[in-house]
Amino acid sequence: MNDAAKRTLLDAKYARIIQAMSEMHALSLSEAMDIFYSSDTAQLIEEGVADLHCRSDRYLAEEIWREHEGREKAR
Repeated sequence: MNDAAKRTLLDAKYARIIQAMSEMHALSLSEAMDIFYSSDTAQLIEEGVADLHCRSDRYLAEEIWREHEGREKAR
């Protein structure tokens, strides 16, 4: 698989995670996108750490949400 195909698949994965987060937590797509792109988990997915991209979209949406909640509580 070439780099362009990998990028397309990863971008589609991101869109599905953002959509799942929006639906699961009654967020606008914009809010969900901000949370996703500011998360450490998104960076780990991008880097291919621990094959996170193989996890389900809903699982990753929940992980990112937990990370977000943890940051909010720490404030």
